[in-house]
Amino acid sequence: MSARTPSADRLGRLLNLVPYLLARPGILISEAAADLAVTDKQLREDLELLWVCGLPGYGPGDLIDMAIDGDHVTISHDAGMDKPLRLNPDEALALVVALRMLAETPGIGTRDAIERALAKIENAAGDLADAPVAVKLPANQERLAKVRAAVASGNALRLTYYTPSRDETTDRVVDPMRMLMVGGFNYLEAWCRRAEATRLFRIDRIDAFTELDEPSAPPVGAVPHDVTGGVFHPGPELPLVTLRVGRGGRWITEYYPVEQVVREGPEWLVTMRVTDLGWAQRFLAGQGRDVTVVGPPELLERIRAQAATALDQYAAPHGLAADRPAAG
Repeated sequence: MSARTPSADRLGRLLNLVPYLLARPGILISEAAADLAVTDKQLREDLELLWVCGLPGYGPGDLIDMAIDGDHVTISHDAGMDKPLRLNPDEALALVVALRMLAETPGIGTRDAIERALAKIENAAGDLADAPVAVKLPANQERLAKVRAAVASGNALRLTYYTPSRDETTDRVVDPMRMLMVGGFNYLEAWCRRAEATRLFRIDRIDAFTELDEPSAPPVGAVPHDVTGGVFHPGPELPLVTLRVGRGGRWITEYYPVEQVVREGPEWLVTMRVTDLGWAQRFLAGQGRDVTVVGPPELLERIRAQAATALDQYAAPHGLAADRPAAG
């Protein structure tokens, strides 16, 4: 589980800062900073930000106002933010379910932190936490345990593996090297005899596997992947795709590695490398108006052909109906 970002910590602190200060008029800034586990400097920066926060309209009477007298602070107008942030029942239950699922996920290295957070939320949720919701991931656990046991045996494996970038399932023989976890997913790293290269196989994409009666023997050139920056490391040999994205498509730049983003008003020109143009075609075909493909020409032609085929299939039933003789 990834660590909280500074911006996420600050947002939570700001949401609770106004009701906290309302309950303590004239509190010393140093005392408030100690309660909130931040420095005096950070708290003063938070207070400066609060001055420009408030309700839509952002005129007099809409913004939060306060009086800072030396080292003391008092809220003089709360703009309606007079209650601490509270979870409604649906939000609390969703958090409980999500944390229970994380606690059941194999390989999570922060289980203690998850269990502490779960205990706090269950305590705050009261009877709601006792709702009959059980979260188990038996299939993932069983598959992971079996793959680990097979790797520990030291033998080669025959895998049936699904590759989403090509939307295909293949059979291949691999020589296991190690098990690892990256970005919340468990992987088998192995020498793939079919690709003649080291590959990472995500455990949840292994449809089936068989332990062979021969030892795992990766060649000398089977170098482990550097996964410190994630699994996908786009190189210059991969196809370069250029997209024009609107506001609703900007999430792509946060979720996928991109090489360049040029902001042109409300639209952004984004360039990114992809493992396969077939994957890019399937991915972009479902993005709607917020994403327009600029290049390469081969990808444009693929998407045009796909759209034309879809239109032909949509029109076919109407044409067949028109050819039928009228009843009667």
